[in-house]
Amino acid sequence: MPKQHAPQSLARIAPKLVEVTDEVLFGDVWERPGLSPRDRSLITVTTLAALYRTEQLGYHLRLALRNGLSQEELAEGITHLAFYAGWPNAMTAITQLKAIVEESGSQEA
Repeated sequence: MPKQHAPQSLARIAPKLVEVTDEVLFGDVWERPGLSPRDRSLITVTTLAALYRTEQLGYHLRLALRNGLSQEELAEGITHLAFYAGWPNAMTAITQLKAIVEESGSQEA
């Protein structure tokens, strides 16, 4: 997986946030050997969906597909969380997944 980075357009406004995102979150946490990038993506997507963090969700759904999760696996994770995190959160997440898959024309975005 290529190393991920914070949007560099934010560096002018919040350079330290971009720096720690790149160095700590993507440079350390995402690179730790205890979980695969695929597993980290599943955890991240379901957490963002459960907490209704929709602005970050699209990016991480695309990353999850690149990290080897299938559309079906993501849909199953989102369906499962509906019962724990709420139906509206799950419906919002599945709507974003549908749009991403449709825009890419395949199961990989």
